[in-house]
Order: sequence, then structure tokens, then C-alpha cells
Amino acid sequence: MQPSMSLGNRDYISLNINDSIINSTITSKSLWRQWNQLSRFQRNVIYFIVLTILLITFYFLPGNTKNSILDSETDYDNGQVVQDTPKATKLAEELVLVDSNDNGNQAGGGGGGGEGGGQVIEEPEFPPDINQIDDEQIGEPPQPKPNILKFNGPQNDRQKAVVAAFKHSWDGYVKYAWGHDNIKPISKGYHEWFGLGLSIVDALDTMYMMGLNEEFIRARTWVDENLKFDVNRDVNLFEVTIRVLGGLLSIYHLSGDKVFLDKAVDLGDRMMPAFSTRSGVPFSDVNLGTKSAHSPKWGPDSSTSEVTSIQLEFRDLSRSTGQSRFETAVAKVSEHVHNLEKYDGLVPIFINANTGLFRDHATITLGARGDSYYEYLLKQWLQTGKTLDYLRNDYTLGIYGTQKHLVRRTAKNKFLFIAELIGVSRDMKPKMDHLTCYLAGTLALGVHHGLLAEHMDLAKELTTTCYQTYAIQPTFLAPEITYFNVQENDDDNINQMDMYVKSTDAHNLLRPEFIESLYYMWYFTGNKTYQDWGWQIFQGFEQHTKVENGYTSIGDVRNPHNTRPRDMTESFWYAETLKYLYLLFDDTRQLIDLDRWIFNSEGHPLPIYES
Repeated sequence: MQPSMSLGNRDYISLNINDSIINSTITSKSLWRQWNQLSRFQRNVIYFIVLTILLITFYFLPGNTKNSILDSETDYDNGQVVQDTPKATKLAEELVLVDSNDNGNQAGGGGGGGEGGGQVIEEPEFPPDINQIDDEQIGEPPQPKPNILKFNGPQNDRQKAVVAAFKHSWDGYVKYAWGHDNIKPISKGYHEWFGLGLSIVDALDTMYMMGLNEEFIRARTWVDENLKFDVNRDVNLFEVTIRVLGGLLSIYHLSGDKVFLDKAVDLGDRMMPAFSTRSGVPFSDVNLGTKSAHSPKWGPDSSTSEVTSIQLEFRDLSRSTGQSRFETAVAKVSEHVHNLEKYDGLVPIFINANTGLFRDHATITLGARGDSYYEYLLKQWLQTGKTLDYLRNDYTLGIYGTQKHLVRRTAKNKFLFIAELIGVSRDMKPKMDHLTCYLAGTLALGVHHGLLAEHMDLAKELTTTCYQTYAIQPTFLAPEITYFNVQENDDDNINQMDMYVKSTDAHNLLRPEFIESLYYMWYFTGNKTYQDWGWQIFQGFEQHTKVENGYTSIGDVRNPHNTRPRDMTESFWYAETLKYLYLLFDDTRQLIDLDRWIFNSEGHPLPIYES
């Protein structure tokens, strides 16, 4: 005990008790309290430092230079060392990241599409000024990273011929229509539809797949510097979604370049007012500058296929950004249409955005204004990891209705085709749009993913019929619409034609739908006949649509001496027709893995998610 000491007018007694156990306990509790007051980040930093020191210490101990956790992990690309990173350092980094994000989930469900097609690489094969997505996006939920694919260019003569066709067409566009929607290759001018450089955006992923690096870089620069959406101009919601939004998202996933995702978000935001209707069914037209929307000028209704064929793109935009509003809006449309009354799964081609109801007695067809409704039912189901069963059920019911009500055969050679139902009496009309030829590929895709095997028989027969619409024409190019003879004619049965074309329907717009189906049929069956058919059609394009500055739509497939060129190249020529030809002639069938990627209605591949 020590003497007392005075402090002011107050006295106190200081006791020194020699009790090491008590002191140790108090100190321990104090340190533990201070440790708990540290933030999770601070604790993670300390964990990282301590673990790193321990591992470095072990590294320099004798006898630990082989077969240890610190053995380097070296990656190779074409025989060259790409990176050499100690496994332990990677492990330590992963531990910190996992701990700091343990309360977050990957936005939008499962991970994105995989390494199907080409070779997955860490960086694209284009110059480093391309802005790759950051590992950490501060202030945003963690997003699935794009699965960057590397393509090695054409591998055989047929692919080289398709690339040459693309370059010939593209050179004309660059020279006479750069930055505009479409080239007019004969008059050396351009056509403006929406003022969004449709041909550039539509062609991005095709150039990337073909290995056309210089063309891709120039197009990418234009998108970064010149693609603006704040223009006071009406656009069609569906067309801009499948061409521009789909094109931007596709090349973002393939290349990893975040500039494309940023543009996609801006566009998606500007199209959202289209969903501000009483029913949730979107208006067909939207002004990107004023952010307003309305029904088409020709009437109060939207096309059924258009409002039900935007889901893949808006859902992917949500999954890529973690912003759920895009997916919520389009999912509401699908759910609404699911609950409407149908004709054995078949839907009329018009729907009112305000009432949310189909137009009474509207035509039922798998052609124009109806086609991609059925396509997107299947592809949405696949995109979401086969988790939304109502989409699969609506698709299979729609095919059942097609087989029951629309499948017909010609009188002479019994070619199978898909007819239309007209008016209140639902009279059968024996005509089929070229657009309907997409169905064969969609059916094959469904069978590959476990749906009814009998659908493949329908796919094969429809593929044969669509091929005949090309083969019977002297140009070897199909018309926009074909009519079919279903009436037996005993008096003139020998000369009876299975198919015929009206003058108003004899044009060819360089459409891709049948080439798309040939690609799917080749991919899933390996039957080279489908490649040979595609090559014959490509030769038809070469002989009858090629002009000095590109390729043009023609007015009459029945007259090789006067095809009546229309002086127009649609953007889907780059996005779909040439791309599907290039994929069709891939002998390996490995450029795009159809278990990991799904093509939108404009031929742009998007990743399949787990849910």
C-alpha cells in the first residue's frame, strides 16, 4: 500500500495489486472489444496481410519449392505464356472477396452463357483501348461477367466466300451510307428508318465472329462516339429492341466491351415508357428523345409477335446490369398473354395495348405479325434455364394447335406447309410467308432440349418444303409469299403445280429465316445436305442480287433476266443472312454452343442463364 496523494480538495488511495491473471483478462477483453469494433473490410485486410506473410514465410523455407500450394498457375494461349500468378495469392484474394460479399447474390439468377463456340479468353483479340468491364463495379450489385469468345476467322472455302460477300457489301455501306440505317447500293445512297445506324449495330457480332478486326474497330468507335438516342423521333419498339438492343447486348457478351452495355442501358431506359399502359401490353411506337409512347398511326393495336418478342433482350439487360425493372416489364407481358384465351394455343396477330385483348377474328398465322410469338416462348424457357414451365407449356400447346389446324399438304407431291386461318369462320388460306420457315429450326431446337421427338419430323418436312420454294424458281431464290395447291385436279393432275407465286409477292428481301433453319438442322443432325442447300441459295444471292456496291433486294424471283432490283440492303442481311450462312458452313459445329447461347429474332446470340 502506498501513501495517499492530494488532488485539489479530493483524496484518493492507489492500490497496486500484483494479480497478473486479472490484468491479463482485462487486457484480453479490451483487445477483443477493439477487434469487434473494426469494420469487416478492415478485418479482411488484416486477414489478407497475415495470410500473405505466413505464405511468404513458408515459401522461403527449405524443401518447399516443389508440390506446394504456392506452385505457380500458368496459362497458355497458342503456346505463349499469358499470365503467371501464384495460386496462394489467388486464394487469398478470393477469400477476401467472398467474405466482403457474403450478403450479396448474383443479380438476375444464374450465371450467363458459357464457353460454347470458339475459345474463351481473358481478353478480346482487339486493341487495348476497348473498355473492358471492371472486376468490381462500385455501387452496383455484382453482375455475371461476359464470357468473352475468340473466333479465328473462316476455316474453309465456303466460309471464305461468305466473308468475301460480307466485305463486298460492307465496303459499299462504308463508302456511301456510313452511319445511316441502310445502304441503297445501286443509287449509292442511303435510307434512314430510325436514324440509329441500324446496319452498324446489327453487323457488330457478325464482324466479330468472322474475325474482321479492322471493320469491327471502326464500327465500335462509331457506336462509342456517334450512337445517340436522345433524338426526337418515333421508333418501333420491337424493331429497335431486336436489332439495336439485341445487337449491343450480344457484342457486349461476346467481346466484354462495356461501352456496348452502357449504350444498351441508355436505350433500355428510353424505351421503358412504352410499357406505361393500362394493361401492361406495350405500345408499338416510342419516342426515344421525349420518352413518350403511343399506338401505331395505322390503328389502335400492336402486333402480337412484336409485343411478345422483346423479352429475351430486356431480360438479358436486367441480368447484365442487376436492374430488375426491364425484366419485370416484359415478364408481365408474357404472363398477361399466357392468361388470355387462345385457339388451341394459337393467337390472333393483333392485340390492343390499352385493353390487353386480342382483336376479334384477326388472322392466325405463323407468318408476319404472329411468327416470333411462338419462337420466343421456347427461347425464353431456355434462356431462364428451363424454369418457367408456363412458357414451355404455351409453346407445346401452340405447336399442337399448329399441327391440328394449320398443317396442310399439297395435292400432288404432298409437300407439308403451314397455312393461315382467316376471319370469324377461321377459313383456311393455303399461303405461307417465307417468314414461317423459321419454324423448322425452332422445332429442332425444342427437340434437342427434350421436347416431343415428333416435332423433328415436322421440322424435316417443313425444311424440305421451304427448300422447294427456292429450288422451283429459276433464280434459286424464294419469294416473300408462296401459295399452295391443295385441290385435286383429276383432269390435269400431271401438270398440276404444288406451289405458285403471285406477282405482288414475288420479291426477295435477302431474308434469313430459311438459312437460320438450315443452320439449326445442320447443327443438330450433322446432315450435310442442309449445307449443300444453303450453298445453292448463296449462289443464287451471288448471281442475282450482287451489284457493284453490295447486294440488293429484288422484285421478281421468277425472272432471272429481269429481277427488278429494289436498290435496298436490309440490316438483317448483315445480322442474320450472312451470319447464319457462315455458321451453316462451319464444319465443326462448334462456333456457338447452342446449349449455352440462344439467338434472338435478329440473329444475335445471348447467354442462357441457370434460372
